[in-house]
Amino acid sequence: MIERIRTLIVDDERYSREELIYLLKQHPTLEIVGEADSGEQAVLKTMQLKPEAVFLDIEMPLMNGLETARALNELKLPPKIVFATAYPQFGVEAFRFEALDYLLKPIDEERLAETVRRLEQSLRREDPTAPGHSKSSGKLSLDVDGEIMFIDPKDIIYISREDTYSKIVTVDKQYHVKTPLKELETKLRQYPFFRIHKSYVVHLDYVKSLVPWFNGAFQLELKGCSDKLAVSRNYAKAFREALEL
Repeated sequence: MIERIRTLIVDDERYSREELIYLLKQHPTLEIVGEADSGEQAVLKTMQLKPEAVFLDIEMPLMNGLETARALNELKLPPKIVFATAYPQFGVEAFRFEALDYLLKPIDEERLAETVRRLEQSLRREDPTAPGHSKSSGKLSLDVDGEIMFIDPKDIIYISREDTYSKIVTVDKQYHVKTPLKELETKLRQYPFFRIHKSYVVHLDYVKSLVPWFNGAFQLELKGCSDKLAVSRNYAKAFREALEL
């Protein structure tokens, strides 16, 4: 099990920092090691304190959150970045900086708990002492009829749950595995996958178009695949925000 995650909070508004610190302190796996009120200070404190995670606002004067993320990613030991902002329109650009997650203010506690779980999973995969860590961690390992196969996550178009199996659709073939959809989603947290339905997780890079359906739902068309997937009403708003629509 990983040790407590050293965490830095970056926001130019003191009350926003205090609120986020209060929410994060509800999670015992996190250790708040510092806070910064500007992008410049965030880079300096990251170099000094070496946090494993940085919760980062976007709209800040002088050096904004995206510029800060670029600087943090250039460090020798870059931290995991979680954007926490009131502005949904930066979502797609934020993930270009390999952000682990993108939280919208006011921050929902359940949504934050999911982010913390993603953070734990991501760091556990990179911990060489953690159970299940291997040098093949860049690939997704699958048990396909007793044979262990490794596939590149960037080749996965979408994953669906069908009865007792999960179907993984890639650019050139399909796999049927017994691994639950939720477990596969967790393994792919560091890649741009998004849940659009209780039975579907899609790779954002393969999104082609969204077609209005009924009752606030949509149908999703994907590149390299003729299947049309349902985007449920419960996930539609967050999905559109992730796509910056």
